[in-house]
Order: sequence, then C-alpha cells, then structure tokens
Amino acid sequence: MAKTRPEHHSQPVLESGMDYVEHEKTYNGFITGVKWSIYGLAALLVILYFVVNP
Repeated sequence: MAKTRPEHHSQPVLESGMDYVEHEKTYNGFITGVKWSIYGLAALLVILYFVVNP
C-alpha cells in the first residue's frame, strides 16, 4: 500500500476571473427567454387547435 497520498490543490482558489454580475444577468436573461418561449408555444398550440379543428 502506498504511504503517501497524491497531492491535489494545495490552497483553494479564492479569486476567479469570472464576472458574477454578468453571469447573473446572462442566467436571468436565459430564464426569461425560456419562460416567454413556453408562453408563446402554449398560445400557438391554442391558436392551432382552433384553426385546425373547426
């Protein structure tokens, strides 16, 4: 059996190059886009139901 352990990161990285404010804006925009896409598809399905099935 090995007596030594493999070394991982010696210290945690406290600072990153990621812009969290921009990340939050992008994520919120994505969620808003998905939400409105679902609303639009639901409306389209209702409209198509009445057009196709008179």
